[in-house]
Amino acid sequence: MSIAARLADLGVTLPDAPAPAANYVPFVQIGDIVYVSGQISNGADGLITGKLGADMEVEAGAAAAKTCAISLLAQVKAACGGDIDRLVRVVKLTGFVNSTADFTQQPQVINGASDFLVEALGDAGRHSRSAVSAASLPLGVAVEIEGIFQIK
Repeated sequence: MSIAARLADLGVTLPDAPAPAANYVPFVQIGDIVYVSGQISNGADGLITGKLGADMEVEAGAAAAKTCAISLLAQVKAACGGDIDRLVRVVKLTGFVNSTADFTQQPQVINGASDFLVEALGDAGRHSRSAVSAASLPLGVAVEIEGIFQIK
């Protein structure tokens, strides 16, 4: 089954790739590797903001991380000239969680992105990963994730 069909089965429509918010590019391609800039948590109602361990629960953080994964795929689709089926695999994610100093469940938050990518892409969605705490993130968002992808 194609990636586009699998996403459709999951009820996911990739949005237009978000434009960069400053002096950087949304992705860089070197050979068959695409490096995607950090994508912030953004849902249908706008930015998903909050601090894990203070005003946001792990489940809400994981849902925010999933939105980052969807934006990452939107950037990969743009890098592939609109053909998401050129994606070969997710190589690595680096997830940043806006969290209090004593919050230690960053991996469970970033699982929202990882679980979605495996659900959407199967084995091609399995990746290496880092999940780290941040004292704050741009615009007060809960999660930001950057990724490395292999394309054909």
